[in-house]
Amino acid sequence: MTIDEAVKILEMQEEILQFTHFTNEDAWELGCMLVAEARRRQKPVAISIRLNNGYTVFQFGLDGTTLYNEQQMKMRHNTVKVTEKSSLHLCTLLQKTENDLDGWFLDPKKYAISGGAFPIRIEDVGVIGSIIVSGMDHMSDHDLLIKCISKYLHIDEVPRIRGGKL
Repeated sequence: MTIDEAVKILEMQEEILQFTHFTNEDAWELGCMLVAEARRRQKPVAISIRLNNGYTVFQFGLDGTTLYNEQQMKMRHNTVKVTEKSSLHLCTLLQKTENDLDGWFLDPKKYAISGGAFPIRIEDVGVIGSIIVSGMDHMSDHDLLIKCISKYLHIDEVPRIRGGKL
């Protein structure tokens, strides 16, 4: 898959996977769905759903996760909050332009160049937060998010980037 193809898929994912509303109950249900899928895959994954106002509405770490996962989730959330794109989308755009975080005026100690965070975009409102996973390789973290968000929103036809490196 080329970088241009990956960017198109990531743009489509963000366009398709929008919410009509997002409540704390939605966060609980989606978070539990992510936990169940991570358990099914038998992966030590940390999951967080954070709003842009700083409130964490869901968080869980399976056995094997550490403070490192928490730090990664914070950095990935910051990336989504500022760019309003998935963290993998930014990572791919940086690869495409052969740029780094400095080119976007972002501090590499506070922002992540890796997949694993996806925007909570409310139709006709905008991005209000992010859904974050940390614990696998960053492509698998992103794919877990896409699989579960698609299922939660009852959307079957969402293009996915599976495995490999971009």
